[in-house]
Amino acid sequence: MADQTMAFRFDRPPRWTFKAGQFVDITLLNPAQTDAEGNVRGFSLASAPDEDTLLIATRMRDTAFKQALAAARPGAQFKIEGPFGDFILHHDAGRPAVMLAGGIGITPFRSIILDATHRKLKHRLVLFYFNRRPEDAPFLEELQHLESRNPNYRLIAVMTQPERSRRGWNGERGHLNTTMLERHVNKLKNPIYYVAGPAPMVEGIRKVLDAAAINDDDIRSEEFAGY
Repeated sequence: MADQTMAFRFDRPPRWTFKAGQFVDITLLNPAQTDAEGNVRGFSLASAPDEDTLLIATRMRDTAFKQALAAARPGAQFKIEGPFGDFILHHDAGRPAVMLAGGIGITPFRSIILDATHRKLKHRLVLFYFNRRPEDAPFLEELQHLESRNPNYRLIAVMTQPERSRRGWNGERGHLNTTMLERHVNKLKNPIYYVAGPAPMVEGIRKVLDAAAINDDDIRSEEFAGY
């Protein structure tokens, strides 16, 4: 679905529910090979609660777990535990949600935005989505199309190395700074901020939010390890 990125769908267990933005632990059952990283991984659910299947997406690496996942065929069985986590949309629709995703950190936000669209929530949603190139951005086209379905949602896709792309890019470029934030968000201290992605990206964005005097109580973050 993007360079070095794969998505996987699982049958949804009967009567099993979750909230948009939560994650699960997935265990390989009797894998043909294993390594020191083990047979269990946590994945944010990219699917929305109203969808029939459970969707995850991940950057592929040369680990036993991900190679086994890539080799799986329909009918393969996995153990799924959860849901876990409270990285979910706040209740007060009077406060916008500003979501800042890096790479595969987009997965919980796809779930949240689809769920808000399906339930016709009144929250104002602003998504900053950072990738090196468009080719590296999972769900990019779908997230662009969602703007036409939800008038309260806006996507700001940002490429940090667009010159390396095989495609043209006319959108935002570079890394987040206060100027970029102010260009797209009115009244910076009003929203609740959600940040998800690799640890260095999360740390860098939190520094920008700190410089903008955003209250720590209004920032929620989730770091994606094993990128």
